[in-house]
Amino acid sequence: MADIRAVTLQDPSSSLTATYVPAAGMICTSLADGMDEYLGQRRGLQAYIADGKTMGIPILYPWANRLSANEYRVDDAVVDVTPGVNGVRGDAHGAPIHGVLAANPDWQVTEESGNVLTAELDWGIDPRLLATFPFPHRLTMAVALADRTLTVATTVTSTAQKHVPLCYGYHPYVTIPAVPREDWQLQTPAMRHLRVDDRGLPTGETQPWQAGVRRLGSTELDDGFDDVAEGAVFALTGGAARVEVTFDRGYGAAQLFAPRSDSVVGIEPMAAPTDALRRGKYKMAAPGSPETATFSIRIG
Repeated sequence: MADIRAVTLQDPSSSLTATYVPAAGMICTSLADGMDEYLGQRRGLQAYIADGKTMGIPILYPWANRLSANEYRVDDAVVDVTPGVNGVRGDAHGAPIHGVLAANPDWQVTEESGNVLTAELDWGIDPRLLATFPFPHRLTMAVALADRTLTVATTVTSTAQKHVPLCYGYHPYVTIPAVPREDWQLQTPAMRHLRVDDRGLPTGETQPWQAGVRRLGSTELDDGFDDVAEGAVFALTGGAARVEVTFDRGYGAAQLFAPRSDSVVGIEPMAAPTDALRRGKYKMAAPGSPETATFSIRIG
C-alpha cells in the first residue's frame, strides 16, 4: 500500500483526538483523550490491512455481518459473493461477512481541516466491486470532531439509473481504559431482539428487548436487533468514564458484540439487519436522491 498516512483530527474544545487512515479503508484507528484510548486496538492496523482483522471503527460495506448463502438476488439479477472471490471474506462457517471494503486503498480525500475529514469512493469504476455489488454509486464518509463528539455521516449517491440497496454498517469497538471489563455497564435502548442460529444468522424469531443498564460481568454478546429508534443512545460506562454511541439517523438495526476474550464492546449501527441483502429487507438510495445516515460517539 503506497500511502498509509494517518490524519489526526483535534477537537477544538477539548483534548480529544480522532485518527483516520484514508488509504486503509477510511478506518478510524483511534479516539483518544491524551493517553486514554477509547477504541479497541485488537490486532492493530497492519492485521486489518493484511487480513481484514477488524479494529477501531471499520466500515462494513456493502453489507454488515453475515449473509446466509454465497449469492443474493436484487430484481432479476443474481450476484455471486463466494468467499475468496473479488475480495469477499468468509467467517468461521464460510459465510460471506462484512462486505468487501476492508482496507480498500481507493478512498479519495476531498476535505481535510483541523477537525473535519471527508473522503469519497467511486464504486462504479472498479470491476471487482461491481462484481459483488452491481450498483454504481459514490460513497462519501464525512467525519467531524467537536464538543467531545465524533460524528460520522455516510452518503450513498447513485451514479446510474439504478437504486442502491442500503445494507451497510460500522463496527465501533469501544472500550473503557483502566477499568476491568467485568465492571463495565452497558446501557441499551428498547428495540427488538433477533434470535440467531448457531451460525449467527437470524432465525426469524424475535422478542422485545427492554431498555436498561446491565453490568457486563462475564456476559458474552453477539446479538442482532432491529426496530432501533432514530436518535437511540447506547452507552458503555466504567468508573468515571462514559462512551455514548447515538444512532442519529438512518440506522434502524444494530449488533452488539462483546467477546469474553477481549476488553471491547462492538456497538454497531446498521442500515439493515444481518442477512437483509438476501432477504430483501432494506431501504434503497434512488437515482437523484442520495441517502445519508449518521451516528456519533461522545466521550463523557
